[in-house]
Amino acid sequence: MVAARDLLTIALPKGTLYHESVKLLGLAGLDIDFIKEPGRQLLLYSEKDAVRFIICRPTDIPTYVEYGAADLGLAGKDTIVEQHKDVYELLDLKFGGCRFVVAVPEGKEQDLQYWNQTRVATKFPRIAEEFFRQQSMQMEIIKLHGNIELAPIVGLAEMIVDLVSTGRTMRENKLVPVADVLSSTTRLIANRVSHRLKSERINPLVERIRQVVEEGSFNGCC
Repeated sequence: MVAARDLLTIALPKGTLYHESVKLLGLAGLDIDFIKEPGRQLLLYSEKDAVRFIICRPTDIPTYVEYGAADLGLAGKDTIVEQHKDVYELLDLKFGGCRFVVAVPEGKEQDLQYWNQTRVATKFPRIAEEFFRQQSMQMEIIKLHGNIELAPIVGLAEMIVDLVSTGRTMRENKLVPVADVLSSTTRLIANRVSHRLKSERINPLVERIRQVVEEGSFNGCC
């Protein structure tokens, strides 16, 4: 059995990005057969590679990495920006793509500056605040935890900042994007101490992952 201090611990996101993350690591040379279908297991070991995998909520991964419970993790750029954790961003993995937009109700003014000094609802207040600061706009930001599209309908806010993939939900709620805020893809992040102390383990793996991404042999979902 490999000692815990000699293990390389990688945090993987549960849900829609899990299988793409596993596939990428397999193409980079790691043994992934035993983690393709983990069932309810949240902690898996590969003695062959001396790697431990933690399977957790995508939004928790930066926390696991920041505090050293994981040496590496795969997390969305949006989560990294919103949480502002002290982690080292190593690579853009080019999959799991989504974008953040500002949206207003159909038929309303679409000039962004028109809405200065109004209210905006979002699940991502840090991302929204930074965007409007760059636009020299003073906004009252209201944090919600779900159903952001409801806010303009009931008069809670004049606009929203939310992520969009196909745009179907916004269309169904008669909302129109008026500005792009942030494009997000999955990133490889590292604990800063681990990156230094385990560089002999981490750096070769990072380079193999980089080659897979750059060669295009991994067809992630962007």
